Amino acid sequence: MTEAIIRAQQVEKFYAQPSANRIQVIAPTDLSILPVEIVALLGPSGSGKSTLLRMLSGLSKPSGGQVFWHEKPIETVHINVSIVFQSFALFPWLTVLENVEAPLKAVGVEPEARKERSLKILDTVGLDGFQAAYPKELSGGMRQRVGFARALVIEPEVLFMDEPFSALDVLTAENLRSELLELWQKKTIPTQAIFIVTHNIEEAVLLADRIIVLGRNPGHVRTDFKVGIAHPRDKKNPTFTKLVDYIYTVLTRPDVTPDVPRLHTDGRRVRDQRQMRYEMLPHARPGGIAGLLEFIIDFGGHIDVYRLADELAFEIDDLLPIVDAAQLLGFLTVEEGDVAITPAGREYAESEILKQKELFRAAAVEHVLLLRQITRALSNKSDHTVPEEFFLDMLDEQFSEEETQRQLETAINWGRYAELFDFDAAKRRFILPEAEEETAAAVQENEEP
Repeated sequence: MTEAIIRAQQVEKFYAQPSANRIQVIAPTDLSILPVEIVALLGPSGSGKSTLLRMLSGLSKPSGGQVFWHEKPIETVHINVSIVFQSFALFPWLTVLENVEAPLKAVGVEPEARKERSLKILDTVGLDGFQAAYPKELSGGMRQRVGFARALVIEPEVLFMDEPFSALDVLTAENLRSELLELWQKKTIPTQAIFIVTHNIEEAVLLADRIIVLGRNPGHVRTDFKVGIAHPRDKKNPTFTKLVDYIYTVLTRPDVTPDVPRLHTDGRRVRDQRQMRYEMLPHARPGGIAGLLEFIIDFGGHIDVYRLADELAFEIDDLLPIVDAAQLLGFLTVEEGDVAITPAGREYAESEILKQKELFRAAAVEHVLLLRQITRALSNKSDHTVPEEFFLDMLDEQFSEEETQRQLETAINWGRYAELFDFDAAKRRFILPEAEEETAAAVQENEEP
């Protein structure tokens, strides 16, 4: 078995309080960083991603448990790691070359040697010719390249990266990701492992050999799996999309952890008799979907979903179900962590209430299998009513008992809003609106003298 470079054994982080209680940030957790792998750490806001990175890198001491460096307690040995931060964290009064030389100077490398090493790494990251520039003269992408160069110049065995691309525009981030992957695959850098904290699911699937997803309250590992797709990875490949969807589900559904999609070595998904026939309905209300679309229009029709969460002061795992619902209905597209409104979504958001119901009804029947089945069953039944139990029996083949009930509650909410059907809570039966009108008319007729 390959020896881990860094191994965390039951590490936890908590803060004591004056009372006997304490604030638990990270629950006792086991985790390893192995040679020759890129590990991506994902999780909702407040799950402790950066806290865990700081403990693994030796910046912060765990409240409990132990971190080992090559099986020796991390506090007893000299560790060879470096960190790339989200905010660039450059010294504005130093030139590019001086910024890159700073860590070498701190460990006592002679001036001539550190200049030679710094110029070499600047050339490697594409900054040859900018060594005399100051950070204020550089674009965001170039400043982050300086951050990469400064981290790599000490030739770290493990490179930690804390959301290194999140402050960059989409194109710049895409370019830097590709360049980092190229340096890694060609072994241009001596780094043995990369540990990257990210909020971008597509980024994680694009880069990582292994992905860890945290839950929160307190932070804990929800899933830890190998990606198993050969590089270069195609974002439009169905396997890529399946893994992205799986991670979205884990992030947005703290109550369930679905099975990791199993892959053939060529990247094709294994056909599984347990594969879900019904797409899981995100638990979002139609009014919330309309409100989300209006906000996205105000931001020009497209925005990074995590920036949107910040702008609205939402927790990301509260916002994602609404995003997923809008995407399922064809009102949004989601790519590279960016949401973009579709023409159908714009029309829905900008329409009057009655028109919105009509558009929602059409989208729901087209895109949601469960709603389509309910309406067809009601239409084909002679009395146009169907007991709830009929649909519960179908759903519980693939969902837990609790989730089956939640799925049906969401379907009822959507169906009522779209006026596809009604639901009699006392009798636990689905009813077509026309059938209710006919029944009411019959009752009235019978009551007339």
